[in-house]
Amino acid sequence: MKSILPLIIQTYKASVQLRSVDDLLLKKTLLSLAGALEKNMDSVLQANAKDLAKQDADNPRNDRLMLNEQRILNIANSIRNISNLPNPCGNILQKRTLHNGLQLEKKSVPLGVVGAIYESRPNVTFDIAALCLRSQNACVLKGSSDAEETNKAGVDIIRRVLEENNIPVDAVTLLPSERETVQELFTATKYIDVLIPRGSDGLIQYVRKNSLVPVIETGAGVCHVYVEKDADINKALNIVVNAKVSRPSVCNSADAIIVDKPIAEKFLKELQPLFDKFKVEIFADETAYSLLNGYAWLHKAAPEDFGREFLSLKCAIKVVKDIEEALEHIQQYSTRHSEAIVSENKKNCERFLQEVDAAAVYSNASTRFTDGEEFGLGAEIGISTQKLHARGPFALEKLVTEKWVIRGEGQVR
Repeated sequence: MKSILPLIIQTYKASVQLRSVDDLLLKKTLLSLAGALEKNMDSVLQANAKDLAKQDADNPRNDRLMLNEQRILNIANSIRNISNLPNPCGNILQKRTLHNGLQLEKKSVPLGVVGAIYESRPNVTFDIAALCLRSQNACVLKGSSDAEETNKAGVDIIRRVLEENNIPVDAVTLLPSERETVQELFTATKYIDVLIPRGSDGLIQYVRKNSLVPVIETGAGVCHVYVEKDADINKALNIVVNAKVSRPSVCNSADAIIVDKPIAEKFLKELQPLFDKFKVEIFADETAYSLLNGYAWLHKAAPEDFGREFLSLKCAIKVVKDIEEALEHIQQYSTRHSEAIVSENKKNCERFLQEVDAAAVYSNASTRFTDGEEFGLGAEIGISTQKLHARGPFALEKLVTEKWVIRGEGQVR
């Protein structure tokens, strides 16, 4: 297979040029990109239809791959939102003069070249490109073969807009979709500053274990909603149903429902017809299984079902005696993505928010809000579940590092 190193080097060179691009031009370019995406919507949808035609029609993950008119309009609006955010680069973080007269500044600067490896979702192509351009970073994009045609169509639009605005087109580079290309990505330490995998836990762990380029993990989301004994039942039902069914194929959807035993019977009986409407498969522990007897989509849970990221209309249900057992269960099975409690007991809510170790913790709200755009960040490259550099929605504000600038007049040490 042909080496991708020349493409990576071209992107590296473009990243150097991006550092001196005027901020107003970057904003204008992103606005042009949003308009060009809407104008070329038909070509993107045609490419997406080709990708969808290659998939098993019954695969629930096709929802991640599928674009339609509304989703493209949403992507365009997201790009406009990103354009309106302040450039995180060039901020003076610290400034002082030393006793010897040296003038010190610490300022925020671009990371340089951001590499991304991701599965299916073609919207990620636009999200990463827009976020990187807004923060004066170049990017190399390694999408999956599932979305190959859509990604090509998207990057063609991006590069045309860059050329029209006199910005180096190699600032956004789409790599071949073949899996073999990742090996060169993993060793391109001279040209790529950070590598971000976004997709299944298998992909993330593979990149983390094999890459010599520093990796920021956007982790799998085994997300829990804990319905505490003092919960408002109607509020809990709305939150649980939204967290599970509104878009089950994404990482912030609920995978496990935990219910306190004193309200388990009432809550599960009322949840049953709501889940039945969407044919949600339930993997229930012994207590929940007996309470849900007769539900059409019911299975007895195996131990491994409580650590599964289902990414489909499936979820596990665990009945616990109290908040102590709920916290222990979450600590054991959480992937530290998004966790929620539903309760009118403010003390227990605050305890949950304090003790649960996750990138996003919720009191009386759906886990589905863990998203860069929902948080007012424009979009995100992914949801980081690690603690170094970025945690939670990895968005514009985190696509920077620091540089010390020292001005002298001949001082020596």
